[in-house]
Amino acid sequence: MNNIKAKHGLKDKSAAIMHMAAEYENEIMEPELRPEFIEKAQEIMKQEPIDVGTVENWKKIKDNTG
Repeated sequence: MNNIKAKHGLKDKSAAIMHMAAEYENEIMEPELRPEFIEKAQEIMKQEPIDVGTVENWKKIKDNTG
């Protein structure tokens, strides 16, 4: 905790904890807001969909490719 406090020039451990919580939220909790995620999703949406029919057909396709 002292490392975070010193690295970011925070005044106490409480501020360091708040900083850690904010970083955790930015990096882990809200990936949908990250530009890389948005770019990847847009690329996926441009791809031609694959018609697998029923769930059973999809399972057969999946089992044969994996």
